[in-house]
Amino acid sequence: MNAVEIEEAISALAEQPFNAEEFPFSFLLAFGNKATTIKRLQSGSSNKSDQGGVLQTNNIHLKVCLEGEVTNTFAQLKVSPATTKAKAKFVLATDGTDLEAEDLTTGETIACAYTDFPDHFGFFLPLAGINTVRQIRESAFDIKATGRLNRLYVELLKDNPEWGTAARRPDMNHFMARLIFCFFAEDTDIFTEPDQFTGTIERMSERDSSNTDEVISELFRSMNTKADDRMAAGIARWANVFPYVNGGLFSGTTDVPRFSKIARSYLIHIGSLDWTKINPDIFGSMIQAVADDEERGALGMHYTSVPNILKVLNPLFLDDLREKLEEAGGNPRKLLNLRNRIAKIRVFDPACGSGNFLVIAYKEMRAIEAEINERRDEVDRRTEIPITNFRGIELRDFPAEIARLALIIAEYQCDVTYRGQKEALAEFLPLDAKNWITCGNALRLDWLSICPPTGTGVKFQADDLFMSPLEQSQIDFANEGGETYICGNPPYLGSTWQSREQKEDLGSVFEGRTKTWKALDYVTGWLMKAADYGLHTPAVSAFVATNSICQGQQVPFLWPLILETGHRICFAHTNFKWANLASHNAGVTVVIVGLAKQAGLATLFSENADGEVVRKDVENINPYLIAGNNVIVEKAMKPLTQVSSMDFGNKADDGGHLTLSPAELDEFGLTSEQKAKFIKRFLGSKELINGEPRYCVWVTDDQVEEARDIPSINAQIEKVKNARLKSKDAYARSLATRPHQFKTPRNAQSSVIVTPRVSSENRPVLPVEYLSAGAIIGDRNFAIYDAPLWNMALIASRLHWVWIGTVCVRLEMRFSYSNTLGWNTFPVPKLTEKNKVDLTRCAEDILLAREAHFPATIADLYEVKDGDSKMPEDLRAAHDRNDEVLERIYIGRRFRNDTERLERLFELYTKMTKTVEGRKSV
Repeated sequence: MNAVEIEEAISALAEQPFNAEEFPFSFLLAFGNKATTIKRLQSGSSNKSDQGGVLQTNNIHLKVCLEGEVTNTFAQLKVSPATTKAKAKFVLATDGTDLEAEDLTTGETIACAYTDFPDHFGFFLPLAGINTVRQIRESAFDIKATGRLNRLYVELLKDNPEWGTAARRPDMNHFMARLIFCFFAEDTDIFTEPDQFTGTIERMSERDSSNTDEVISELFRSMNTKADDRMAAGIARWANVFPYVNGGLFSGTTDVPRFSKIARSYLIHIGSLDWTKINPDIFGSMIQAVADDEERGALGMHYTSVPNILKVLNPLFLDDLREKLEEAGGNPRKLLNLRNRIAKIRVFDPACGSGNFLVIAYKEMRAIEAEINERRDEVDRRTEIPITNFRGIELRDFPAEIARLALIIAEYQCDVTYRGQKEALAEFLPLDAKNWITCGNALRLDWLSICPPTGTGVKFQADDLFMSPLEQSQIDFANEGGETYICGNPPYLGSTWQSREQKEDLGSVFEGRTKTWKALDYVTGWLMKAADYGLHTPAVSAFVATNSICQGQQVPFLWPLILETGHRICFAHTNFKWANLASHNAGVTVVIVGLAKQAGLATLFSENADGEVVRKDVENINPYLIAGNNVIVEKAMKPLTQVSSMDFGNKADDGGHLTLSPAELDEFGLTSEQKAKFIKRFLGSKELINGEPRYCVWVTDDQVEEARDIPSINAQIEKVKNARLKSKDAYARSLATRPHQFKTPRNAQSSVIVTPRVSSENRPVLPVEYLSAGAIIGDRNFAIYDAPLWNMALIASRLHWVWIGTVCVRLEMRFSYSNTLGWNTFPVPKLTEKNKVDLTRCAEDILLAREAHFPATIADLYEVKDGDSKMPEDLRAAHDRNDEVLERIYIGRRFRNDTERLERLFELYTKMTKTVEGRKSV
């Protein structure tokens, strides 16, 4: 269950008549416990309570008590030996009138009326495995409102299916935006009476809902008609008390979907919520899911948290504004100059969604402006920061509407906070008719026309803020000469997952610049367009992107194009998780990259082992987000140094019929002699790391006739033949003539060094194994066949771990090894014969240390738990010795840290590639 579903479930529970016997089990059901779990608790088989309550191990100890006994019962639950023994995280006591609870992990408590406990649903979310509790508590209202709006939306579509079609979906979304404004307006005195909108609907519409749509339509018509024109328009007297709003929000059609009795009830219930608590910086992103069938399953979970947004906005420009504020102190002239500067700043998000980056930027700038006004003794001064300076592009119409609405609400809330309710109300209505959020395809639109470099020649005015042609977004700027900052979190989408239309979008940006653009991630289009924008007007940009744009082949494909525009990485945040509020959500691994043409120090942000952000000012940040020169590592088809060649393992392309589990091999009924001749040990990456047994049929050309005389082997060969004949791939079909063999049969004569293509980033070294001839290596591994053992010492080193983790692609954070990009390019100084002897001995010591712990697997030996390596001491010592020997070859001593390792590796790579044709630093 997600947080919205949980909030709805416990709200429903609190609204029902209190049932003392059923409450504990209904409470646990509301937090996602399975019915079978509840049955075991009800029967007593898993109930560990010693207080006559319900105790769920590792979760909660709760009890319903007699009236007036809540505090005493709560105290008894806390000191109960069973609570401690069962490692309960929470205790809860209630009598149906009052409720008390404590999070035993943090010591935080709540005490409230029983009917109010749904307001504290975020407190209990760890019971459902949701650990982003602080974020949810901060957005508790938004989650509740999102859930209620979703129920209304779904109910309306039941009776108005045509409103869910592509033709009418914009009308439905626009209707929802109008409702949200009205709910907010009646709770914030924008409307003259409390609950004016909801109350009017409740009074004027029939209880059977037969005229609910007509009543709402008349209210919308009133809010779109100026007071002087209402008599002529025939506005109903009961609707005439509403103010003129316009600004496009209520213009155009006043069609309203038909309401069922349930839908009418939902609407009135939504209006009863306290809409003063709305957070426009995240609410919009949450309710996007209401209008998106695919996203509705994660309702209320997808929004960008404020701390993550500030990781972009602070180094982009907010930190500089705050520094200038600090420098200004109480100097009136400096403060005035800073306020004038802020008033001219434009923030442009060309993938704005529901506007959360723009809203946060606006609110932070208003806070700085308010501090300036206070220091200048001008606290009542009207803001000089126009919301039209916060530009956006959004592909979908509903988020685009919500982005504008969110900025309007944010402006009003800031006016209330910094100037007072009276002044805010006096200046709020009617809404401004200017249109500053464009609905369109950001990769197809001209950004300079949407956020022009100067204020000249930009004259578009819209009568309709929300329903005007949204591609017409040009409006007057009162800030010619101001700064422009581009930011956002564009859609990622690797090349494999892009639709035909998205490929064409990228083509519109990159075609003619490079032949490799089809392999780029979708997000790269925004980085390239930002760099192009910066050629015409000074601008600084910063985007959240998947870490893949700074790894692997994306680097040589993308970054030379960006660097050629004269832009550099002015700041960056290295890999971190961009999590949402979904239960057990690990989040996608992202980076933040800032681009600018200005010179000066660059700033590199990273997270240490404790999750704390570390800042470092450096001369330059290269495309791998490493402090150093702009070196770009490109694929090499053969090693650039004296290391041995690395190849793929064996690709079977056999329909799964040549590889066998131990059980499948037993069913073959082979003799020992037949097994020795035709069966070999097979190692994919899982088998290599985890030591799992697996086998394969291995028949050479001169053994075919003999192998086919064995019925079980012959049957497998026939299955391979049939599978290949059915393949859509012409080459695979051609392999049906030799179905007894793998697609690419490779085998060592004496030994093979093996490393998996994908492995965990948590191990301190890359997994690597040395095997004698006879084992068949699968294509989920890379292999160095019949090579000197000192090659293994290189792969097993920290130096190589750092190199692969930087220049190769990562799957989330897992290492994805590449022979052409990682091994063939690995910078290795020229090794003397003594160096090779020393490294061979190091590799032997690692293997001997492993052997001493047989049958422990690589997974066992290199296990990391809770950030601590479980590597045996003798194996750790062998790896330390290996690193010391190798690093002394590089610089005559141990490296101090990974940063120094990378700096040296990139330095060597630069020298190495100067002598190789076609390879150079940028």
